[in-house]
Amino acid sequence: MTKRQRSRAALALVAAGILTLSACTQVEPDTDTDTGDPDAISTGAGVTVEPCPDAVNADNGCIYLGVLSDLTEGPFAALAVPITDAQRAFWAQVNEDGGIGGYDVDIDTYTRDTKYQAAEHAAQYQQIADSIAGIAQSLGTVNTESVLPDMIERSLVTVPTSWWSGYAFDDNDGGIILETGYSYCTEALAGLDWFAETNGAPTTVQAVGYPGDYGGDSAEGVNRWAEVNGATALEAIGTGPNQVVGNQDAVVAAVAAGSPDVVVLAVGPAETAEIVGKLAAGGYQGRFLGALPTWNPALLDSAAAPALIGLYNHMTPYENWDGSSAAIEAVKASLDGELPANGGYIIGWAIGYPLKAALEAAAEAGDLTPEGIAAVVDGLTVDFEGMMQPHTYGGDPQANANQAVNIGVPDPDVELGLRTIESFYEGSSFDQTDYSAACVATS
Repeated sequence: MTKRQRSRAALALVAAGILTLSACTQVEPDTDTDTGDPDAISTGAGVTVEPCPDAVNADNGCIYLGVLSDLTEGPFAALAVPITDAQRAFWAQVNEDGGIGGYDVDIDTYTRDTKYQAAEHAAQYQQIADSIAGIAQSLGTVNTESVLPDMIERSLVTVPTSWWSGYAFDDNDGGIILETGYSYCTEALAGLDWFAETNGAPTTVQAVGYPGDYGGDSAEGVNRWAEVNGATALEAIGTGPNQVVGNQDAVVAAVAAGSPDVVVLAVGPAETAEIVGKLAAGGYQGRFLGALPTWNPALLDSAAAPALIGLYNHMTPYENWDGSSAAIEAVKASLDGELPANGGYIIGWAIGYPLKAALEAAAEAGDLTPEGIAAVVDGLTVDFEGMMQPHTYGGDPQANANQAVNIGVPDPDVELGLRTIESFYEGSSFDQTDYSAACVATS
């Protein structure tokens, strides 16, 4: 446990003692599980002796986790819905396997639609914060940052569904964040390394992206790659979702004017299709590397499909659907032969592993209070069953950073439309940069 964690835990215990003398309870299920001794586990907010609704194991208690996601009308709903569906399937499998420390896990009771709006995210969070032991999904960096101070105060371990570089640093997240994969900044560095090795080093590169943590982080990665490799990084082009800015004509004109060898995109799928399609139609001959959220298989049904097939590569820290790991096999088994809407389902499965590992470690330590769960994060090593590289939380962010990128190419003959052409590629540029702080601030 770090000094910061010990301080938070001590303050929380004092506060709990003032409010009630019965904040910690003991559960006495009739059956044993493979993690910890339920008779000796302390519990707090979000953990009950009573079984979960529709419990798989009637003799188990219940661990309630929150989900704050974009489930209806926000810009990332198409991705977030399958992410959340996969999380349900992941935790259902955990429960089928006996649960954790004498408890099943429930994420449905406190799942909330935040519509990808920071104010709504904060409002929904406040409604559930007293009733959960942790947060299984918090979609969006700015949204998560809007409630992060309170999360830290409550010691609510949280899995963000965003890939901001700041999450690698405890000074930014209080040591309660369980990020997965690499940052957008690292992704750009690794992706450009792959492109240079495979296609020849580009002399000019350019970033296009949403403002803030997503596009800003990616753009800084492009700048760092250019600096390390003696290339020219043209001025980054900012844009927004089409539902905000209307269209991407200004981006298309700016890219065409500079004609960079490679454009790194950090936008949504709709903007990706428009930018790539219009530039290809105008005769642009460069290439596009798309960040994790830029792809949706529905793009292969759009007018931009030929341009995407010819000019675009997708980047992801996770295996694609055509992967062969034990995790991908488990993902496919959870769907009984059906296909998910898109690769968001893979993300949703992947982000379950670190919180599962934290809950198991806390149960084994005999403390499933929020403070007890937070106490095991520093130094926690998580295995993702081959879906992603193993990761250790805490320590030196540069030494522990995930740098491995999977490169895909659009292919209508492959399920979910992406054919993997490079698995877990690691370049050399990241290690030549300074990763001692977030690549960009969130505001």
